[in-house]
This record gives sequence, C-alpha cells and structure tokens, in this order.
Amino acid sequence: MKRILILISLITLGLCAQAQTKDHKADYERQVRMMGIAGLGVDSIINRWAEEAPEDTDMLTARFNYDFVKSQSNNVIQKNQKKYLGKAPIMTLKDSLNNDVFYFEDIQFNDELVGSALKAIDKAISINPSELRHRISKISALMMYEKESPDLAVAQINELIDLNKTTEWTFDGEKADSELFCQMVGEYCVSLFQIASPASYEYFLNLSEKMSKLFPKNTVFINNIGSYWQVAKKDNKKAAKFYKKALKINPEDYAASKNMKIIEASNAASRSKKGRS
Repeated sequence: MKRILILISLITLGLCAQAQTKDHKADYERQVRMMGIAGLGVDSIINRWAEEAPEDTDMLTARFNYDFVKSQSNNVIQKNQKKYLGKAPIMTLKDSLNNDVFYFEDIQFNDELVGSALKAIDKAISINPSELRHRISKISALMMYEKESPDLAVAQINELIDLNKTTEWTFDGEKADSELFCQMVGEYCVSLFQIASPASYEYFLNLSEKMSKLFPKNTVFINNIGSYWQVAKKDNKKAAKFYKKALKINPEDYAASKNMKIIEASNAASRSKKGRS
C-alpha cells in the first residue's frame, strides 16, 4: 500500500510540474505579445521557467529567441559596392574624388549573447534531434550572424542533408515529408543566392548540386544550378543546359521557362549588335 501511495505522489508531482510549465509558457507568450521577444520582463519569466523545467524545449527556444534578438543592434556601414547582403543602400553620397560611396543598414551582434542563444538551441536539438524547427532556428541565426561568409550555417545545412537519409523528421511535432525538407533547403538556397557574395554563390551551387543528386526530379535545384551559371558566372550557354533539363522534366516549369526567355532575348540582342557593327 505504501508503494502505491509513493507512485501516486510521484505522478501528482509530475502533473504539477507540467501545469507549472504551461503557466510559464502562457506567461512568456503573454509578455512577448505585450513587450516583444526581448522586451521588459521576458528574461525573468524565462529564468523562472528554466528553474522549473530545465529540459523543456519550449523554454530553451524562448531562451534562444530572447538572447539572439537581444544580441542585435542596428548600425549603418559604408561599402564601396552597390549591394550588400542582397540589399540596396539606404543612402549614396560622393567622396572627395566624386566616387559613389554607399551606406547600408547592418546588424551588429554581441558575441556573448549569440553564444548563449546557440547553447540553448543546441540543447533543444540534443533533446529532440529530429525536430526541424530547432535546426531551422540555429541555421537561420548563423546565416544572419555570419553575413557574407555563412560557413557554419552551410555546414549545418549539409549535416541536415546527410542526416535526411536516416532520420524521420518532424516539424512542430508533426511528421515532415520530403517535400517540406526540399522546400526548407530550397529557401536556404534562395537566401545564399540573395547574399550574392563569392562564398555564398559557391555554397548555393554546392547545396543545389547535392540536393539535385538526392532528388533528381526536383526542378528547383536544377534551376538553381542554371541560375548560378547565368548570374554568378555570366555563362548563358551553360545555364541554358540546366534550364532545358528542368523543362524536360516539367515543360511548364515557370522559372526555367522565364530564364530561357531572358537568355534567348540576350542572345538575340548580341546577334543584332554584331550585325550592326
């Protein structure tokens, strides 16, 4: 009889802990709605939540979000290029030699807070390694933090692709299929393309080639390879080869069709120019 009472008391304690965790989560969500992710009072709620439930992945996600947002500060930087991280300048001025000088909005990071944020999301990943939401949070943060050379972010994406062979992923607790996985990697490829740095272009190509081998009927990654040759390398002939490959798989593929028209128009303009000279 005594043993049964002990078991009942343990179960009751477990239920109380779950209720307290739910209360902390509700308090957190309410405070975030009122004050923002890194607003006044949010840190205190997360700290209390962590004391009650240090292994709660919702708490760890909240800690990650708070620290990563808190780590950021807006700044204006000067560049000698017309685009930075895929964005146009907020202002253009002339220097003493009448050359254009471009000014861009930029985010500066507090390294200590970024480290704390990554530690929290790494713990969430270790507790639930098949949940894509945690991994997406980490990769997105790294991509923002690393800017024009997203080496660590891409290493994480490559790890995801390698794990995909043996892992049954979930997204917010629901089973994630291959279509969602391809969409996720495809969106990261878009981000790398938009950064438009030499390093990001090469990563864009490498990831697209890797995914194309794994999912040969997915025209998104075939088109990506074409875009690399068309935009990064200015090689329309090689780009057209991949767009034609995509159109062979799907004759109605919008991206391949549109880009082929751009290439054809460019080729026609070049022939016309040669004819006039």
